Amino acid sequence: MWVIKIGGQLADDPVLTDWLDEIADLGGGRVVLVPGGGDFARQAWRMRDTWQVDTLTMHNIAVLGMGQFAFMLQALRPEFSLCALDEDILDTLHAGRIAIWMPLAHLRHAAQMPPGSHASSDGLALWLAERLNAEKLVLVKSSPLPPHADWAALVEAGVVEAPFADAARAADTPVTVLDRSHRAALHEMLIDSPTLHRYRHQGLAE
Repeated sequence: MWVIKIGGQLADDPVLTDWLDEIADLGGGRVVLVPGGGDFARQAWRMRDTWQVDTLTMHNIAVLGMGQFAFMLQALRPEFSLCALDEDILDTLHAGRIAIWMPLAHLRHAAQMPPGSHASSDGLALWLAERLNAEKLVLVKSSPLPPHADWAALVEAGVVEAPFADAARAADTPVTVLDRSHRAALHEMLIDSPTLHRYRHQGLAE
């Protein structure tokens, strides 16, 4: 199983449908899509800087933004299934389909956060990947990546936040960061993945 998080800034980018086509072609039965927060969540970060909004509120705003993008992704690809619970995700994958994670169940009413969430959609994607024991987490970003993009360089370039980088370093799940121009790289990664060969053997992938 792979978890692929599509950055919310791709919501109004024409390349979004190309990425979804790629995932549809090779991801059946093994990919869980995590939507980014999009414009709604970005506005929340500006609110934090202006008003020093607390982490719990930031988390909930980010989750609501992710939910909006999840509905959009499913509208673009009706054959993908919206899934809120772990068992829904697993049932969808076992049926050979692609799951879109709907994270609204993770709205919080107390200051208890999922481990590693850091109130961001990247953090929630990592949390889900760890929870599901995923083979890999892939983050698809809209911004070009810096050369030699280690975690320190990605933080400095503003591609990821420092708390997420710390969590990714400590995670058991390998994390790969791609930008919007790296669709061919995702294709090669999915083709080379042992899970594709397993699903092909079982007749679940074309």
